[in-house]
Amino acid sequence: MRTRFVLIRTSHAGNVGAAARAMKVMGFDDLVLVAPRWPNVLRRQETIQRASGALDVLEKARIVETLDEALDGMDHLCATAMVARDFGPPTRAPRPHFETLLAPGTARPGGVAFLFGSERFGMANEDVYRCNVAMSIPTNPQFGSLNLGAAIQVVAYEWRQALGGYAVQSNTAEHQPADARQLGGMLEHWREALIALDYLDPAAPKKLMPRLNQLFNRAQPSAEEIHILRGIAKAMLKAAERANR
Repeated sequence: MRTRFVLIRTSHAGNVGAAARAMKVMGFDDLVLVAPRWPNVLRRQETIQRASGALDVLEKARIVETLDEALDGMDHLCATAMVARDFGPPTRAPRPHFETLLAPGTARPGGVAFLFGSERFGMANEDVYRCNVAMSIPTNPQFGSLNLGAAIQVVAYEWRQALGGYAVQSNTAEHQPADARQLGGMLEHWREALIALDYLDPAAPKKLMPRLNQLFNRAQPSAEEIHILRGIAKAMLKAAERANR
């Protein structure tokens, strides 16, 4: 399924760069500009700076004069409109619309286009009317102002998630709990230390050690953490020995 982002009569060069960046981080690269204010907007310094490395998206981007040209090959059109209209396509939030669009058993479109109007005036009514849906990003009812780059980022993220998303990349090693032998050895070390500190009475231990055993079972310490706990027990034994001397 092809995905295209269409910017109509964009007036600020930096927003074109921000759009390219927002698209690239979500894995999209088909950007079309319809009659932008600057004919050389793709080469302007502000555009390049705001793209923050998404230069391949800018290099591939096209500038056309009409919306018809921009929508060639697209068969599902999503207008973006913060202001609800009393006539035209249904207004929906991106996420539920995408869920409906990609629901099992439904025929998927061959190409989806997301249309964004100018920063000052938004989309013209006649452009919205030709779309299948008018998407509105749910925001604070008292302050719904989103700049163009932010709106594109939200839509690109929601669309990527609907398509399956990307896995979260983590450099943190997977937690490996210590085995029962290591845990048992540490608890024995602590038992000796607690006796040396006169905290545990071996003649009347009650349920102290079983409770500690349950505590560490819930905590599931790693082998490295077991070493730390044994080091604490060793220090307690040395402190008790010095005190006794």
